[in-house]
Formats: sequence, C-alpha cells, structure tokens
Amino acid sequence: MSRVEPVDPRVRLAIAQWPPDAPRGAVTTFCAEHSISRKTFYAIRKRALVDGQAAALEPRSRRPKSSPSTIADEVKQQAVAVRAALESSGLDHGPISVHDKMQALGMTPVPSIAALARIFRASGVARAEPRKKPRAAYRRFVYPAPNACWQLDATEYVIAGGRKCVIFQLIDDHSRYAVASHAATGETSRDAIRVVKKAIKRHGVPQRLLSDNGMALNPSRRGIVGQLVEYVTRLGVEPITGKPYKPTTQGKNERFHQTLFRWLDKQPFAANLRELQTQIDAFDHIYNTERPHQALPGRITPQAAWDATPKAEPPRPKPVPPRKRDDPAPPAPSRNGRVLDGIRVATIRPNGSIRARSVNFHISHALRGQDVFLIYETATLTVFNDRGTLIIEHNWPPPGVKYVGNGKSRGSRGRELSPMS
Repeated sequence: MSRVEPVDPRVRLAIAQWPPDAPRGAVTTFCAEHSISRKTFYAIRKRALVDGQAAALEPRSRRPKSSPSTIADEVKQQAVAVRAALESSGLDHGPISVHDKMQALGMTPVPSIAALARIFRASGVARAEPRKKPRAAYRRFVYPAPNACWQLDATEYVIAGGRKCVIFQLIDDHSRYAVASHAATGETSRDAIRVVKKAIKRHGVPQRLLSDNGMALNPSRRGIVGQLVEYVTRLGVEPITGKPYKPTTQGKNERFHQTLFRWLDKQPFAANLRELQTQIDAFDHIYNTERPHQALPGRITPQAAWDATPKAEPPRPKPVPPRKRDDPAPPAPSRNGRVLDGIRVATIRPNGSIRARSVNFHISHALRGQDVFLIYETATLTVFNDRGTLIIEHNWPPPGVKYVGNGKSRGSRGRELSPMS
C-alpha cells in the first residue's frame, strides 16, 4: 500500500467499522467532512478487512521490508575480532585501521569507517571521543621527495631491571619511511652519528636533517657546534632545528614514537639493548611495509610512498676545517665561573660534584678534576664535556634543596633529589 495521509484515530475507527450496507454517496460525504481522500478511506478500509480493525487504527510502518545496508551480526563480530587482534599485537586498532585490515584480508562485506566506529561503540570496546579538528583543517608541510629531509629524534625507554636507555629514530619526511633506528645507553652525539651513518649506508645522503635542539643532536641555537652537525655538514647536509619549546615541529617523529611504544608494550620485556634493537627492527619492517599510513594519500604504506617518487639529489660535500682535539665544542668562558651567553665552565670536584646557584649537583666520581660546560636554562641545568657530548641534565630543585644526586644512592645528605625528577 502506498503512503496515506495522517488520519485521526477516531476517523480510522469509523472507517474500520464502516457498515457494508452504507447508502450510496456516504463515503464521499464522510471524506469531505473529515478532509481525507477517497483513496485514503479505501486503503484504511482494506487494511481493516485484511489485518483486522485493530491494525487499521495505526498507520502502517514506513520501515522497508528489507534493509540492504543493515550489517549482519556475523560481520560485526568479525570487525570486533579484527580490532582485538590488532590491539593485542600493539598495532593501531581504530576504525580506519580495522577497515584497511579487513580489506587486506579479503573479508566481504567490509563496513564503512563510520559504521565500524558505531559498531565499536555499541560493542563497548571503544568510547565516544570528543569531536576533533577535522584533518582537512590542518596545514601540513611535506617535502616533495624522499631524502629531501630526514627527521631525527631520541626518546627514553626502560628495559628489564628498570634500566633506562634511549631510542634514536630517523624517518623520511616525505614518505614517513623509517630509514634507521638505534637503541643506545644514552643520548650522545656518538650514537646520534651512528644512526645517521646507518641510514646513509642504506639509503644515501639526505639534503636536510631536522632535529630538536638537544646537546647530542643540534645545539646550534645555544651557540655550540655539535659533533653531529659537524659530521652532516661535511657531507653537504643542511642541519635544521625546530623552534624551542615547539615539539610539533618534529610532529611526524613524535607520532612515530607513540606507535612504536604501543607496539613495544605488547612485546616481551627486552632484557638488554640487543633484544630491544631486534624488536625495534621488527617494528620498523611492519611500519614500513605492512601498516597503511593514515597521513599518506590513499593510506598507502611508507614503503609504497618511498618507491613512488624518485629520491632527491644528494648534496655536494662541503669542506669543513677539522676541529683540533683541544678545542672545546662551545665557546670557552674563563674558569673563574664567569657566565658567558648562558654557558659556564666548571671543574668537577674530588667528590664528583659541581656547584651552581648555591646547589651541589652530583655528576660522577669518574669525572672528578675534569672541566665541563654548564648551560643554564629556565628549568634545567645541562652538563656536557668539551666535545659537546651530554653528560647529565638536572632540573633546578625547589628552594631549600642544597643537593641533587645523579640517580644513584649516596646515603643521607639532607634533602636530596634525583636528576630530572
């Protein structure tokens, strides 16, 4: 039956009970009095005769007899299972990732991304998130070709026994391809150079290297030429840094760390750096070749994006005068403790400490008698040697604290803080 106009239930009841022997013309008169059409009258009358008078008292449901777009329970269960498998493996498991994985596995039908989001919320495996700024609203800058710019960053990680280490990650800006990684005991210039060398051996020399302003990476904004900067400059690479206190400049690398940590958290606890490096290498392979990247056009893999565009031309090496062994990396102020451009020279005392702003900072007994350079910043005191290698970084303690340790137990010395606590 076609749609009928809204009719008052009392009128419907009168039609349902319409006597079969009503006089000629009664229907026309009834319809005129109640402002309904003869078609509507006979549609309600027919339904009363076929389905009963009670059925005619309410309009027929407009819901279609079949819903081709309705998702079967089996498909919903498959989607939830794929999401659980991705989550247990430490991989991205949002609606986009599940959609791409179901397509890659050849499952049919595959619900839309919006439908998957509704399925996950209804199943209780995901909660409704606040509406985010649409992706189209972000203005992204991407270099036009692989090797046009690499991004280098280091992040702290903890392995078995609570031992801290550092993971260096180097990714290509254009393709998001992970060109190299390196697990090290600390954030040093030597290890930063090591990961860059590893990447260059595999993929050639990039045109630019973007990093933060850390002492081991690129301390140029502090008036210091670091070892990594010297090394890449000799190759013709342009070293560039992000804006201070603006980690979003290295946003691609920061997002990479989140994905890496989520994956590592699902792996067996690494007992040492060798095991951790093996795990990171396995992740890099998955990230590059198996995981569709949501920030790339068409959500292709970084490997596909790397292969799709010819590499940028390598730069020409630049001759750089070698630094003498006795030349310090930073400008050298005098030893009398005078501050020059925020840098101070100090000698580590026999007890392994230095004094700054009336606070004793423990560095290391092994370095006693050596000259070190101190960088005074708003929140931190950074200590590095004459080659620009970071030794330790301390937070400035609250008022009243006179001693800050280096993280190792030294017995009772009044109020004591550990570095970066």
